[in-house]
Amino acid sequence: MPVSHPNRVDAAFARLRKDGRKAFVAYITAGDPSLRATEKLAFEMERAGVDVLELGVPFSDPLADGVVNQLAAERALRAGTTLRGLLRSVRALRRRGLRLPLVFFTYFNPIHRYGPARFVREAAAAGVDGALVLDLPVEESAEWRTLMERAGLRAISLIAPTTPPARVRRIARAARGFIYYVSREGVTGERKRLAPGLARRVAQIRRAAGRTPIVIGFGISTPAQVRAASALADGCVVGSAIVRRIAEIGTRSSLPSAVGRLTRKLTAPLR
Repeated sequence: MPVSHPNRVDAAFARLRKDGRKAFVAYITAGDPSLRATEKLAFEMERAGVDVLELGVPFSDPLADGVVNQLAAERALRAGTTLRGLLRSVRALRRRGLRLPLVFFTYFNPIHRYGPARFVREAAAAGVDGALVLDLPVEESAEWRTLMERAGLRAISLIAPTTPPARVRRIARAARGFIYYVSREGVTGERKRLAPGLARRVAQIRRAAGRTPIVIGFGISTPAQVRAASALADGCVVGSAIVRRIAEIGTRSSLPSAVGRLTRKLTAPLR
């Protein structure tokens, strides 16, 4: 499959590394409160200084997600969000000039139902840059990773606090785009403090990952936490704090500006 542009995720991290900066990765649930709102939020995220945007594909059984993201997935599904509709939205965003790297954050079930080869083909054509499949273990991902690599997409890898050293090395070798380090056991959600032992764990992953970027996610929700986590890695991910703000505003016309203000506060430590 021909690739018409360099992968935007790779380009973003190369640019950040050259500039001596860290990446701010934002997560929102696609279709919450609607796909039209998601499109507006994507442009707002770009203006607010987000470096990579993760679009959560709503799914009925989001096992890795806390209550904030679970409810967002429910709202998106009730609004009629589908994987096909989300791909149409990405195509529309690219036609309208969005340059922000877009990564789908998903469980494998929607992709399996859609058809992996069809999904990869249509995602690449739409302008998606990668996908993070939470419940696809590295031992079963060879075919998926081959499909993604041939299309110029990045199959993002997850490493957890409970991942043993030998498996960390295996995941790191397979990693493309970046490694998402799940900083604590449990599910997504806001926390008052970062997980203990974070610096030591990221250093261990760094030895296995080489130059592959590492970002820290799960439990990061304040500017101070953004600053602290990013000092240990190549960037961080904030999701639940932004998704909670979306839930508070809902369908009101002030949604993009309200989320933009929050996002600017969160990205400020990395500017």
